Amino acid sequence: MRAAAEEWKMLPSFGKICTAIAIENWVRYAVVAGIAWLLAYVFFKRRWWPRKIIQRDPAAADVRREIGWSMVTAVIYGLVGAATIWLNKLGFMHIYRKIDAYGWTWFWLSVPVIIFVHDTYFYWSHRLMHHPRLFRWFHRVHHESTNPSPWAAYSFAPLEAVMQAAIFPLVASIMPVHPLAFMVFMLWQITFNVVGHTGYEYHPRWLMDSWLGKFINTPTNHVQHHEKFLGNYGLYFNYWDRLMGTNHRDYEARFRQVTGRAADSRAAGE
Repeated sequence: MRAAAEEWKMLPSFGKICTAIAIENWVRYAVVAGIAWLLAYVFFKRRWWPRKIIQRDPAAADVRREIGWSMVTAVIYGLVGAATIWLNKLGFMHIYRKIDAYGWTWFWLSVPVIIFVHDTYFYWSHRLMHHPRLFRWFHRVHHESTNPSPWAAYSFAPLEAVMQAAIFPLVASIMPVHPLAFMVFMLWQITFNVVGHTGYEYHPRWLMDSWLGKFINTPTNHVQHHEKFLGNYGLYFNYWDRLMGTNHRDYEARFRQVTGRAADSRAAGE
């Protein structure tokens, strides 16, 4: 009875934490995606259009669908986040609140560590979701956007949203993580995610001929994934796709085509 009473007392706290995390994720998504939409499809659309990877606007119905599913995703992120904090109270996670416990060096070092862990987790979980038996339940909603907009960044079916949100408990279970460091990571991931779905190639033409072009991912890579469905599974970096041979064979050519079109447009004074 006493244990049940204690659990009952925790429910309002769980609900508040869940709501706070959901709102935080939604606001961050809405601000970053909203800025990207205004820049790419309102203020600088004419100037940037030669860099548009697929040369047409996303359909209005697709944008509405993306925003709707993203609202569901924010709620699921809230549930998973609150559950992770609750598990931390029970001693199953390594979330700490006093920076002195591990120092500023680890605080800042933990951010790139989380980024690399997430990139690996994303590649393999993303590839798994493309299995024919899982695709319909996990990943089909996201792939309804064949010409994605910035709002597609969080457009997930509920099961995929759970899988995406699982990076928080995964990281917190294997390493010490400060909530603020994780928030820095979340700002990085939503920014990179939105840029990858905006539909424009922002990188310079020379990138693909440098070591950096073999390492970092580009919007062309991810938009091509939305077009073709298979291959190009990476998120931030391209090394897993290169190691596993899952880059589209015409990825680099497509990148050069898009950036070349932009260069030709500039040369013509358009």
